[in-house]
Formats: sequence, C-alpha cells, structure tokens
Amino acid sequence: MTDVTTDLTTDSIVNSMADCLQGLRVVDLTRNLPGPFATRLLADLGATIIKIEPKNGDPARAFGELFAALNHGKTTERHDFRDPKGIAAIKAHIKDADVMLDSFRPGVLAGMGLDAKTLHGLNSKLVMVSITGYGVTAQASNESESAAIDASAINHPRASHDWAHKAGHDINFMAMSGVLDQLKTASGEQAMPNVQFADLAGGSDTAVIALLAAVFAAQRTGKGRHIAVSMTHSLYQHLVMPKETGALVKSFSGDMPAPHLDFLGGLLPCYRLYKTLDNRYMAVGSLELKFWQGLCEALALPALKDSHWQLGVMPNSPESQAAAKAVSDAFASQTLAHWQRHFAPIDVCVTPVLSLQEAKAHPLFVHQDKYYSTPGWQLVE
Repeated sequence: MTDVTTDLTTDSIVNSMADCLQGLRVVDLTRNLPGPFATRLLADLGATIIKIEPKNGDPARAFGELFAALNHGKTTERHDFRDPKGIAAIKAHIKDADVMLDSFRPGVLAGMGLDAKTLHGLNSKLVMVSITGYGVTAQASNESESAAIDASAINHPRASHDWAHKAGHDINFMAMSGVLDQLKTASGEQAMPNVQFADLAGGSDTAVIALLAAVFAAQRTGKGRHIAVSMTHSLYQHLVMPKETGALVKSFSGDMPAPHLDFLGGLLPCYRLYKTLDNRYMAVGSLELKFWQGLCEALALPALKDSHWQLGVMPNSPESQAAAKAVSDAFASQTLAHWQRHFAPIDVCVTPVLSLQEAKAHPLFVHQDKYYSTPGWQLVE
C-alpha cells in the first residue's frame, strides 16, 4: 500500500530552505512523535522521506490532524515487519538511501534482520539513527548490532546501566534527566509541562543534528555509521545553565538553590514572571542593567534603578527582595492588556505571556502554514 500526501502550501518563508537537502533520501521507520517530527524537519529542508509503517499503521494516525502535521509530503508505505517480504521491501529502499531512522528498543532491528552489519553490506554509506529513550550500553550493544556503536570512535567510558531496554515516554525521560524537576512554580510545586521537550528537543532535534553530521562524514569517507540518540541524555546535556548557575547562587547564599530560586529560575527581580490584575502574567527578561533601568522608568520606579545584580545587589538581599515586591505590586495594579500596550514601544525585554491561541493570531506567526507550522529559520535577503 502506497500513498503520497502533498503539501499545497506555497508560502515563501515556510519553503525558503527547501532546496538545501534535495537529493537526500531518508527511510523512516519511526512512529508517534520524535522520529516523524525529525523527518518533517528534513522534509522541510528538501529531503525525500519514505515513511514505512506496519500493517496497522502509525499509532499517531489516531490523532488525525497531528499525524497530518507531522507526515504531510512523505511517501508512505505499509509492510508487515514480521514478513520476509516486508523486510525485503525495506531493504530495497535502503540500497539507495542516505539515512534510515528508527525508534525501536535496542535489539529489535537485529531481530528483523535490519542490523547495521546487514544494512551496511547493502549500502556502506548508510547513516542509521536510532532514537532511544535511555541510550545504549555495552551490554545492550553486545546483545545485537542493532544499537552498537563502534568502540574505536568512543573516547570516553562505555555507558553501563540497566535502562537501555526500559519503556518510557516524554514525561519519563524528562523526569530521569533532571529537567522535569527544574520546572517548578513560583511556590515550588512541580509543574506538569504540556510541551514534549524530551521527544522534540532531546529526540527530534538531536537526531537531525547527529544524522546531518554523519551524512557529511559519509560523503567524505564513504562510510556510514549507526548512531543511538538518547532523549534522556540529550535533555541532561541541555541543563548546562542550572548545572553552573546553581553553584553561582550557592557561592553567595551558602546553599544550592531550588529550581524556582535559581539565578534564572525566579531569584532575580529583573528576570521572572509577574502576575497582572487579571491573573495573567508578564515575562520580564530585563537581565542586563540597561534593560532593568529602562523597566524601572517604565514602571515609574526610578528609585530601584540601582537595585541590580550587576551593581552588586545580591538577589537574596533585602534590597533585592524589596525591588521584586515593588515591581510585583506595579504589575498587579493593571491588566495584561494594559501592560501589553504600555510596553509595546519600550525595548526592555518585557513581553506578555501569550496563550497558544493568542500566539497563533500574533503577527510574529503570520507566515505559518495550514498545519500551524513556522520554520525556525529564514533566508536573509
């Protein structure tokens, strides 16, 4: 079964980079969100995507419009992954592909006869990218070649844990990486995110970076490779700020801060959320002194202009806390609409916290396509 869905959008910004990966052929065995979003990004850059689903289809088809947003423009085939004929059909595509993505647990590819040794025998330049929850280990790699990494290419100790085969979803990967704990409310309660950071940043974006780097190397060396992307480890890597800012706060407070009291987590008066009269929020990012002083002028609080960390006013000091209260009281005196109008002409890094519907309607996103997609890149002309 084969069907081709085409995107009729002709918006110049959405398609502005569609010539970059023309000629790149990608076989996509992934399902649900991380892999399909990764290949959607590749498709937006011009790659040809052959999406191969099992006979019963990608489970994400049940979400209707979400599936369409992730998979439009891809050529789709359905095959029985347990049938030798289905595996043969996949191998036929592999022979002239540049990349194959999967999101199976370690060992599954080998069980289907799609391990790295077999596929590189068909196509030595093939780049294989396996999106995993917790990565692979020496033990998992030894069980099969499906998730093996060439030991000669590793300059650090092999991972050793018993998580490689564990099931998980975005919330689990966020929890294990330490990222979920960083998402705390102002009162310190755990927040439940509605954005799939592990799937998209840890999985999709990391996979695209890794595979494009590997394709570049394969073009120069003639040799492909098999890469295991760990959503959990990628998220842990993204904690670069709190790993260091926590130590910074400890240097003047004496204790490691809770996430909502970290340097950029809500400790600074110049970098936090402030509630408005109508229980909405304004986002204040006036981190630098010049922006803070502009904020103070805009709020008619000129006496606070020197109450800033760059002038030695530590965030845990009474002066800093008094400044935070004064700013909080000011924002609480008017509605979000008022402050949105007030700060529109004032360039001090202060913005309203928009709902998704408000963001959709904002001029920033006027170039979104019918799937509400806007690429993160634009050509500068």
